[in-house]
Amino acid sequence: MNKIWIIAGEASGDLYGAELAKALKGLVPELSIRGMGGIQMKEAGVDIFVDSTELGVVGIIEVAKSVSFFLKLLKRMGERAASERPDLVVLIDYPGFNLRLAEKLHKLGIKVVYYISPQVWAWKKGRIPKIARDVTRMLCIFPFEPEVYAGTGLRTEFVGHPLLEILRPYRAKEQKRDENLVLLLPGSRGGELKRHIAPFLETANRLLQERPALHFAMPLPREKTKEMAVSIIEGCNIPEPLRSRLEVSVGNTRELMTEATAGLAASGTVTVEAAILGLPLVVAYKTNWLTYQIAKRLVKLPSITIANLVTGHTVYEECIQHDVTSDKMAPALASILPGGSRREEVLAGVRECVEKLGSESQVSLNVAHKVLEVLQE
Repeated sequence: MNKIWIIAGEASGDLYGAELAKALKGLVPELSIRGMGGIQMKEAGVDIFVDSTELGVVGIIEVAKSVSFFLKLLKRMGERAASERPDLVVLIDYPGFNLRLAEKLHKLGIKVVYYISPQVWAWKKGRIPKIARDVTRMLCIFPFEPEVYAGTGLRTEFVGHPLLEILRPYRAKEQKRDENLVLLLPGSRGGELKRHIAPFLETANRLLQERPALHFAMPLPREKTKEMAVSIIEGCNIPEPLRSRLEVSVGNTRELMTEATAGLAASGTVTVEAAILGLPLVVAYKTNWLTYQIAKRLVKLPSITIANLVTGHTVYEECIQHDVTSDKMAPALASILPGGSRREEVLAGVRECVEKLGSESQVSLNVAHKVLEVLQE
């Protein structure tokens, strides 16, 4: 019986890993699938030997504080791979950890499929030869990524974005949007909440003064995240009109994306979901000062938002670091509300983005076939 590992370190990777595990089990029911992941992978039948629920760490400074933990985890994973000898390991995103694990697996002679390319096109292009050495097959979810590996000898394929498949039921719903509902999506990590919630609320308050009919929703992924967000909101002393028009909830982000008219969101996977679900956004991001200073010298990209990179032009306006203020975000958000100067442009842009992300074919099944192909080579 073939043994496959799936290694995911963040919530999005856990979701993609779960869908891949289901597809693999559908094709080869007797396949043994173990790995690192969270609730979704566990529910999909993966034997989880490392719970990744609390592993999501973002920012150079934040990661530095956790180096010792990750080095110990990496050592344990390498030892486990040496003793268990999986036939193939699928690494999903999470490059800070997974690229180091790929190197260990390569030295052990274990095949590696990397699903969702590390964003080496954004920074650290010097990693590309090493990736080409350590990885057996690279499966990319953005159409511009295979070109990054051209000439390296690494077989690289664009497989489409798994969210197209995952979000299909939400896209299929015939639903009229509430033209007065605006989403506030400050992120899911503690640092993101602390840096984004106050300016997001200030932005909402300014819009409410101009458009009294507006109401706001802040959907969050977990109860623990909601508790932290509510605590931060209570410390913001927001005025009563906004307080009574703000609803904080858990687990219904996608439903609200199909109902809302626009949103203000922290940069991340949620902006890709919004594009697929046709929701106009303003994208914002603020991080630790030192992290930002280092990142702006390393990252050489025209945008941090996937919809903008995929289309090659500004779909979602960005407010980064010192621009994460109501002075910048309120007019940007007003311009994409019904009747706003950029609304139609943004709606056309998200449609273009979805077209370029690939067809709505079964991405996970496609990936599963390619994984099994590498397994049999």
